[in-house]
Amino acid sequence: MPLEMNREVFVTCAVTGSGGTQDRSPHVPRSPQQIADSAIAAAKAGAAVVHCHVRDPETGTPSRKLDYYREVTDRIRSAEVDVVLNLTAGMGGDMVFGGTENPLPTVEGTDMIGASDRVAHVAACLPEVCTLDCGTMNFAEADYVMTNTPGMLQAMGRMMTDLGVKPEIEAFDTGHLWYAKQLVKDGVLEPDALVQLCMGVPWGAPDDLNTFMAMVNNVPDEWTFSAFSLGRNQMAYVAASVLAGGNVRVGLEDNLYLEKGVLATNAQLVEKSVSIIENLGARVIGPEEVRKKLNLTKRAPK
Repeated sequence: MPLEMNREVFVTCAVTGSGGTQDRSPHVPRSPQQIADSAIAAAKAGAAVVHCHVRDPETGTPSRKLDYYREVTDRIRSAEVDVVLNLTAGMGGDMVFGGTENPLPTVEGTDMIGASDRVAHVAACLPEVCTLDCGTMNFAEADYVMTNTPGMLQAMGRMMTDLGVKPEIEAFDTGHLWYAKQLVKDGVLEPDALVQLCMGVPWGAPDDLNTFMAMVNNVPDEWTFSAFSLGRNQMAYVAASVLAGGNVRVGLEDNLYLEKGVLATNAQLVEKSVSIIENLGARVIGPEEVRKKLNLTKRAPK
């Protein structure tokens, strides 16, 4: 496929994530107020979309508590800056096995809940976008498996579509794109799908450019895609995604550093990405243009 650079690019800021980064940088937000404030600062810096997880305010560990999501949502929506709200729906599919000779029962860290519970905060907060991790994979460390069965994805995808919330397909490997296309074919997702290409996440798709272009070449023409890579390659992927025709994601969920040895804030990462995009000759678009592009409806909570 010939490269066709994207000339109108939106930036997503992944504000805090659910990894164990809370003690590795003082800039990783923990409380709902800190998460919302960091998201608002990212929006002021040029992010059209903010992707939010929530954490326990005291420990910084990832949480699914509805009250935290409500507070983050309310604070962002009441801010003086507009931004598209994207909430994770990736929590609740974590399975941590025991040893290789006794894998069952699962051990501490397992968090497995049903489809309705995984989408409960989406139904309550009604963001414009929420994530849908379109596959099961060995994830990052130990014997942790990110679990998303076909049945679970069918159920969650239908709930999101029925709520009027656009799923952002999280594709960590080419098979995830394959199944996402099946969800569209089955009518679970709308044809104008949105996909995030997640590169360099162990043990999904590595972030070399050959693999990245294999992912890009598997995205249907009528879909909109964005991409990111972890750590030191985050900013390189800002350029790579724009050149490949996509949009970009940066933020502390994926990378803690502005440059070697210098810890970043979310706003600084967004500012740096905006500079790269504009230096490539593209224009950074805002939230209203994103809503029109993706057919999103800004809605208030129930």
